[in-house]
Amino acid sequence: MPLPPLAPFPPSTVRRSIPPAEWESCVEAWSTLAVAYLRLPQKDFAQAAAEEGPLITFLTSYFQEAAKAPGNDAQFQAKKAHELKKTCFLLSHRLLSGEQVPQKLLHWTFLSNLSHVFLRSERLRELLSTIWKKNGDQIESNLQKLKSSLTKTLESTTPEAAEDALKELVPLLHTSSEVATFFIAGTDFLDALCASYTKASPELRPKIVTVASLALLALTKGERPSYSLLSDTLYSLKSNAETVAESSLQPSLLSDLVTNTPLIARIRDSGSGDDGVRVKNFVESLSSFRQSSLARPKQVVRRKAEKGKGRAADDVFGHGAGGVSVHQMSLVTQIQDLFPDLGSAFIIQCLREYKDDVEQVTAHLLDDSLPAHLKAADRTAQLPPTVQDKTEHHHSTLEPRSTPVFDRRNIHDNDELDQLAVDASRLHIGRKNENLTADKILADKKTAPNKAAILSALATFDLDDDERDDTYDVEDVGGTVDSAAPGDEAADLRDKNEEALFRAYSLSKDTFNRDAATRRGRAREALRSETGMTDEAIEGWSIMLARDPRNRRRLEAKFSTFDGQQREITSTRWRDSPAGSGTEDSEGQGGRGGFRGRGNGRGRGRGRGGRGGAAQGDASSAAGSSSDKQTQVNRNRKEANKSSRANHNRRDQRARKMARGGLPG
Repeated sequence: MPLPPLAPFPPSTVRRSIPPAEWESCVEAWSTLAVAYLRLPQKDFAQAAAEEGPLITFLTSYFQEAAKAPGNDAQFQAKKAHELKKTCFLLSHRLLSGEQVPQKLLHWTFLSNLSHVFLRSERLRELLSTIWKKNGDQIESNLQKLKSSLTKTLESTTPEAAEDALKELVPLLHTSSEVATFFIAGTDFLDALCASYTKASPELRPKIVTVASLALLALTKGERPSYSLLSDTLYSLKSNAETVAESSLQPSLLSDLVTNTPLIARIRDSGSGDDGVRVKNFVESLSSFRQSSLARPKQVVRRKAEKGKGRAADDVFGHGAGGVSVHQMSLVTQIQDLFPDLGSAFIIQCLREYKDDVEQVTAHLLDDSLPAHLKAADRTAQLPPTVQDKTEHHHSTLEPRSTPVFDRRNIHDNDELDQLAVDASRLHIGRKNENLTADKILADKKTAPNKAAILSALATFDLDDDERDDTYDVEDVGGTVDSAAPGDEAADLRDKNEEALFRAYSLSKDTFNRDAATRRGRAREALRSETGMTDEAIEGWSIMLARDPRNRRRLEAKFSTFDGQQREITSTRWRDSPAGSGTEDSEGQGGRGGFRGRGNGRGRGRGRGGRGGAAQGDASSAAGSSSDKQTQVNRNRKEANKSSRANHNRRDQRARKMARGGLPG
């Protein structure tokens, strides 16, 4: 016996005219019949799932109305309505998972309505992915018409005509990454979005941004993310943003995407390991397109947990007095003290008329100046007794229950001591070994640790573990350490400015003078042009460099380079200090370094000349010209008399030392 057909789900205009009791009966009938269809055998279910059958018509009409209904629609919030919603999803899942899927269910409108109702369902995501693998050609042919129509409308002068279609397409793009990838593939649809954004209204722009964001993020999902297509798409968006910035002052689609969507963070966190490293590094550079003026206020959705603390309905307490509070009842008592003949219901009406102001109610009652509707009201009307005595007659709807017995639980439950199965020899009162002292404990070698274990523990202990390694500190390296991070453009610019300033400082310090003539000079103008700094900053840099010799040595080591050409050869011949000044860097003639030590010259004796010879022309000097006869005589005399001047045959002594060391002498 075939099942009765399912009636289509009515639109909102018809649903509002149905009384609540009849609507509940309709929902219950739909739910019962849908469960019966769901339990049909496969052969009977395939016959019932005809293309234009009542089952397909009911599902399409139901999800169309459920997607359009507001979130607070009471007709979709009841318990039976939730059961019907769940059954409809199971029916759709069975139909879409079959071998022969009805063509009406593969239309993008039905898939979008289904995605709107179950937007966060993981089972729906898996179902749509499976459908795309099996029936992707049919879905693509249907989506291609929509894509072409949207592209044409967005590129026209009235892109607002595509607002409704974009709004319906968003849930499907959010649920199915395959559909989103289909729309972003190619440049026609993306170019249409970029072109329509600049001329769209403020109401349409957020929808365009949402569509573009979902399409881009879909390229990072799935088993094989399409990072190459994502990279090409981002480059196209960047080119469009640069073109828009040069031609007009209007914002671009990329600026809105970077400012109001988590596009950069989602792409950066997508994948694992080295997946899409190039596109992840590129997307970080798009932060420069962020504009604070485009930021839209975020709608904070606060989900309050249901704790059962809402306002109680009137029928819970049994009075149904329209919200009479305890405060109003106290005001009624105050007025009845003055006018005991007035009923409580009449006084409540007066209080509501004058916003619970007892003084005004009393004054109008005394003057008999009440409004006409209160004058015609019954002054002896009383509230129901349950309202006045609600505190006395209120009974809890909960069933009485006895207080649960406290049951203590811990880790020692059911152990051998708890079950009295422990040996009596293991039990004792007080200290177990009263006569045991510290000396006896230390003298007992049974429990002493092994010497090998102690040595092993000491071997693994490193005294330098907590010391900081300062090997590569800037102060100890002896050179410069580049502390700038790779790709730090600010650090590169700072190094270039430092190099230009230091080279100018090395060539001429007058370039950094603080006068008007220097500031108008060509050298200062060239320095400003190269570094982009002001005169005050340049002069301040030179002042700080003069105060910090350490920084100056650092810059010398960093920027002083040798180009391979030595234009000046410094003499290395020894010269005596002039006038016997004895300075090392002074030029002169005579002894090696002038006066040092206790004797004359650099000698070590107390009265002898030491190494420092006399000045040139002295008869006893051996440091004269080799062509001079007296110099040759002095040299021969010096060589012959070495033993008398603390020489003591140094070469022989050295030979003996080398022989004792086993080295060839």
